[in-house]
Amino acid sequence: MRAIGYSAFGSASDVLSLHDLEMPEPAAGEVRVKLTYSGVNPSDAKARSGTRPGVLKPAFDLVIPHSDGAGVIDAVGAGVNPARVGQRVWIWNGQWQRAFGTAAEAICLPSEQAVLLPDGVSDEAGATLGIPGLTAAHAVFGGGDITGQTLLISGGAGAVGHNAVQLAKWGGATVIATASPSAFERVKAAGADHVLDYRADDLATQILSLTKGIGVDRAVEVEFGVNAPLLAEVVRANGVIAAYGSQLDMAPTLPFGPFLFKAITIDIVLIYILEAAPRAKAITKLHSALQASALTPAIHEVLPLEDAADAHERVMTAGRNGAVLLKI
Repeated sequence: MRAIGYSAFGSASDVLSLHDLEMPEPAAGEVRVKLTYSGVNPSDAKARSGTRPGVLKPAFDLVIPHSDGAGVIDAVGAGVNPARVGQRVWIWNGQWQRAFGTAAEAICLPSEQAVLLPDGVSDEAGATLGIPGLTAAHAVFGGGDITGQTLLISGGAGAVGHNAVQLAKWGGATVIATASPSAFERVKAAGADHVLDYRADDLATQILSLTKGIGVDRAVEVEFGVNAPLLAEVVRANGVIAAYGSQLDMAPTLPFGPFLFKAITIDIVLIYILEAAPRAKAITKLHSALQASALTPAIHEVLPLEDAADAHERVMTAGRNGAVLLKI
């Protein structure tokens, strides 16, 4: 089978190459998925670049990257219901702590990690549900029902943020989103009630004005470190920050006093290690929103498998406007 892989860290154009590998066979409890699309995420590009602290070389001799994807089950291992053959599925954690991910014609993985795609949902959309979809769903609904609440969603134009805006509005919340002015209309179209310039000097004042001085109930945060002082001002007493990223400041100094005297909960979201019960709830939310036509994952670009290096470069910039996929 065709597969994209790397054996050393480095720039995408230097280390990613096309390989011809034997078709994998599913072990007991596994299914084999003939992939149609592979989702490329910023985390995939960061892992391949070798910029993560303390990681000096790839954990495996050959890594086929990417955790997200969609396709059709064409074989099952012992103990798996043969009726699964032929099912259209989407995948989560395809390459998490494993050598072989979805940048290939097929993948074998535990049966529960191949989730039945709801009728009417495209393979392209399915390939975005693993990291961007589950992260958004858990960040929005991880604390329970949000009906009547006010949610602040930073980076509302990004792949996760755009999903979160749609899900929060569908869930019955008032949505305040931040974005760059060029993306305002797109974020409003996703359902945001208010879209504010994330660079505005008076951003905190604007948010508090929209909440009549009370603050937001829940903040879905892509840049926790940079925005911690803002969040201390605009999250209400006993509110929650669901933080799934902090790329610009990975070792922030936190305003503990304001957090303390508001009893703000900081909920760090890492979808890879989400436990089974909350993952199942997030999957149910995603499927329900998709079936209600309340969620349309944004897809910025689709490239052929052979252009994986270009996809890795683009996902760090263009991917902020939606998912980048490889067509297998």
